[in-house]
Amino acid sequence: MEVPSGANRERNGSTIMDSETRGKTLLLAAAKGALCGLVGVAAMTAGEKVEQAFTRRANSYIPARTLLALLGRAPQQEEKPLLWNHLMHWGTGALLGSLRGIWAATGIRGTVANAKHTAVRIAFDQTLENATGMGAPPATWNTQEQLIDVFHKTIYSLATGITADQWIQPRTETRKGASSH
Repeated sequence: MEVPSGANRERNGSTIMDSETRGKTLLLAAAKGALCGLVGVAAMTAGEKVEQAFTRRANSYIPARTLLALLGRAPQQEEKPLLWNHLMHWGTGALLGSLRGIWAATGIRGTVANAKHTAVRIAFDQTLENATGMGAPPATWNTQEQLIDVFHKTIYSLATGITADQWIQPRTETRKGASSH
């Protein structure tokens, strides 16, 4: 049965939307998710500063050099472009926050979603850093560096996910396909 444009209706506990309404709902969820991602970056950054106070670990400029490489520049390893670092740090947080916002709107929520989002964040960063030649595979890092990276990305994903799940209602969640195939 066709749903009239702009209309929603209930069937078997699921909201059925036309594609235009669903698209607008998902776009709004992505925009809200981007803001949630900025909350996540703020939490991650605060955690990094506390951790660095204890470990004396220096700031990483790999995000900046990765962004510059993506833009066609060839940054040197000794470069420490702070503005580009912030652009990549906050931009990645907002971009992947958009994804988490869409997840929240479609019913992909809670602890499992937060864990999966952590994996997405780590994979995204590592893919870009290694594809541009600016990073090194995590398997080559020492254990402490790996744990620190996972810890901070977990903080990001928890803060992003908790904020998204509180702010974005699962309006496009369906119960079609109770299995993966």
